[in-house]
Amino acid sequence: MQIVAALFVENFEMREAPGPSTRIDITGVMFSQAAPSPVPVTITPHLVGLIFCPEGQSGNGVFEVVFRRGIEEDSDQIARNVSPFTVEPGKFTYRLVRGELEFEEYGQVFAHCRVDHEPWHIVPFTLLPPA
Repeated sequence: MQIVAALFVENFEMREAPGPSTRIDITGVMFSQAAPSPVPVTITPHLVGLIFCPEGQSGNGVFEVVFRRGIEEDSDQIARNVSPFTVEPGKFTYRLVRGELEFEEYGQVFAHCRVDHEPWHIVPFTLLPPA
């Protein structure tokens, strides 16, 4: 299985289209956000992971997201989410993860995402001073 996309979003909705096929409406994709108040602050951005399962695979997997202070795998871990899933081979699924991220100062965190023990897919998120 593979991650097709992983993004921080404000809103995520699925709807049917003729076929039948599925449409995903994603709005407010973001890689940064102004803090709601001065630090220290906790924010809870939503990360959506879109996952594809090729034909011939089992369709059972685990989506893991580790929020870290850096890009390296040994960077400080600040939060973690593990979510098992099942998807029909040849189809897509999604996982929605709500991070609870504590910031003592403005800066970046990185969502390290993977399915099972595949390589990490890294998504940056930057907390900016209040606007």
